[in-house]
Amino acid sequence: MPMPCIAVTAGDPAGIGPDLCLMLSRQSLPLRLFVVADPEVLQQRARQTGMDCRLKIISRVELAGPHQAGQLQVLPVNMPAAVQCGQLNASNSKAVLQQLALAADACLQRQADAMVTAPIHKGIINDAGIPFSGHTEWLAARTGGYPVMMLATEGLRVALATTHLPLREVADAITPQRLKQVVEILHSSLQQDFKLENPRILIAGLNPHAGEDGKLGQEELSIMQPVIEQLRQQGMNVSDPMPADTLFLPQQLQQADAVLAMYHDQGLPVLKHVGFAKAVNITLGLPIIRTSVDHGTALPLAGTGQADPGSLLTAIDTACKLASNNPGRL
Repeated sequence: MPMPCIAVTAGDPAGIGPDLCLMLSRQSLPLRLFVVADPEVLQQRARQTGMDCRLKIISRVELAGPHQAGQLQVLPVNMPAAVQCGQLNASNSKAVLQQLALAADACLQRQADAMVTAPIHKGIINDAGIPFSGHTEWLAARTGGYPVMMLATEGLRVALATTHLPLREVADAITPQRLKQVVEILHSSLQQDFKLENPRILIAGLNPHAGEDGKLGQEELSIMQPVIEQLRQQGMNVSDPMPADTLFLPQQLQQADAVLAMYHDQGLPVLKHVGFAKAVNITLGLPIIRTSVDHGTALPLAGTGQADPGSLLTAIDTACKLASNNPGRL
């Protein structure tokens, strides 16, 4: 098979994204890889961290060759304002989003097989006057499709019914239509992307004790259970709503291929406890392949040379595997 081509966005320039991208030059990888970033920021960060890395500027995606140790191929997007490690600057927010646009469009046009994203800062983008709730939602608007956020590490996959919502809005967001669509996308991805013939999905209840037969909330009975029955009639192997405080016990997960949590902080703390820096964020339901690191911008670590590239390498490896499983995705 030909080498996959992976576009990596460098994320917010004040965070550890540029550091992580430079660390990719420490080893050869069996793929074509280019970073969408500001070359001047990368050079500055290389000097600060003492990394010896030669930048090869490319003007078009198709000019990206095999990734080689000691070198980093860069598709340039220049930051309009000066960059200081750890100091967010709203003036650079449009350029940060331009990085995403170039990578996403390269995937849509089949110039790249997948995109991998370093962390950005949602707050500073909103401070620039740009409504932004996260990579997942932005990429869905750019590429089409219905996004489902899933994080995965060794032995555990956790998808989310809702993503970046205030907690008081979560219950209203879990409608029968949303729940059915999310499970269908998750099931399809487990079959297509991960080659699981009959995936088993555990579904977390919204309320404590999964509502305790309606005594602690009605959503499990009035919304979730009817949808689950429909999905079973479609041939899907899904559980009843389960109490989230016991769902993640090893004996429960032993026979499961994925867990569907109802909201962000219901499932992701468990996954990050199990595999932080070795986990990957995967956006399901898009016409392109997108993976990401499982952490934020880590502003205090920027420019120190102490950032851990483990999650970025995992995200790249996962993107390559998904691309090989989906040669005709678009």
